[in-house]
Amino acid sequence: MTRRFTAFAAAVGLALTMTACSSGKDAPDEQPPPEVPAEEPAQPEAPPEPEAPVDEGCTEDLGTLTMWVDETRERALADAVAQFKVEKCVTIQMVKKNFDDLRQDFNTQVAAGEGPDITVGANDWLGEFKSNGIVAPIVLGEQEAKLAPTAIDAYKSGGQLYGVPYAMENIALVRNNAVLADTAATTFDELIEEAKGAGTTYSVLLQVGETGDPYHMTPLQNSFGAKVFQTDENGDYVSDLDMGGDAGHAFAEYIAKLGADKVLSKDITGDIAKQEFLDGNAPYIITGPWNTSDFAAAGMDITVLAIPSAGGQPASPFMGVPGFYLSANSPNTLLAQEFLVNYVTRADVQISLFQAGGRTPASLEAQADPIVANDPIAAGFAQAAGDAIVQPSIPAMNEVWTPLGHTEVEIISGTAKDPVAAWDAMVENIAAAIAKQSD
Repeated sequence: MTRRFTAFAAAVGLALTMTACSSGKDAPDEQPPPEVPAEEPAQPEAPPEPEAPVDEGCTEDLGTLTMWVDETRERALADAVAQFKVEKCVTIQMVKKNFDDLRQDFNTQVAAGEGPDITVGANDWLGEFKSNGIVAPIVLGEQEAKLAPTAIDAYKSGGQLYGVPYAMENIALVRNNAVLADTAATTFDELIEEAKGAGTTYSVLLQVGETGDPYHMTPLQNSFGAKVFQTDENGDYVSDLDMGGDAGHAFAEYIAKLGADKVLSKDITGDIAKQEFLDGNAPYIITGPWNTSDFAAAGMDITVLAIPSAGGQPASPFMGVPGFYLSANSPNTLLAQEFLVNYVTRADVQISLFQAGGRTPASLEAQADPIVANDPIAAGFAQAAGDAIVQPSIPAMNEVWTPLGHTEVEIISGTAKDPVAAWDAMVENIAAAIAKQSD
């Protein structure tokens, strides 16, 4: 398998070299001025300046790839995709999909022999995609060492790589410096009290919504030691839950308190939280780089900080790793490999993606570039990621998100009269679903 993919990569590289894009005509040689007859001793005119070479662009389209993207990634990838066409004469047709539908649609259509060549997605989709046989392994060769090991590991399963990471992202605490100039709090409770002193409508904006948002709640949950899954001796996730017992009970009781105090509310969706922060109605929001670029564009003076602990242990956010998956049924494997292996792994491409989307590059060279390294927002997210844990990509995670979100909403809203009982019932139901999945 390895030799075959290596040969494919070499073949496409050779093919693209042999049929490379035309880069224009060479500049014409300067011609000496014509000789002037002796009987007309006129001064010779200066020779005309040679014309600059004209870049004619691609004279031949070598093929087309279809790539599914959500709205956020579409904006970030637009320039990179256009440049790939200029360099490689390969067109990438981006199809915008609703993020909530993209994963399931990819599952369904690729399984039916349809769908795109490539999709942009999250690393925690890997377990499901691999078990369904809809993504192909990718051999990066020497390019692999150029990417952050954490990002690479997020797309590995059974010793093989099934995706190409282009960024690393996590949530953090973002402060509006115009509302509150300094943060002295070392715990989440202290942060809330400090924020209340600003006199704004909200203290700390944390999106919940009608169906819950376990991803944004994860740092608080982990700070109580109620991590979703256990890990083995190698640090790899196993399907045994680790969020039950006393740690889970303490977290459930804590978010019930935050709900009763109106710090957390199901009325606060992601869009509402973002707009309220933009309007200056809270000193803090817990969010990711997908929103901070909009805050900066609005002229806000912000600082990115680590989320303080609520339960005594580190408030570890999930480390998400956006990347590209190759469809197992793609008819354009060679062209897709050229894009995935030799293009999106480049430092300059990942820097351009960082500038467009604000996410820390997976490329080590790009991370060290001054454009990234000297960016205070990126530095803040990197510091907040100090205790981050990689988002689980095992298939069992699919059984967690929905019931965990619904239970958190019930506890926060007070619908669940006994937070501990509600939490225990959820853990039991998730464990049963995972057991059934493995039968």
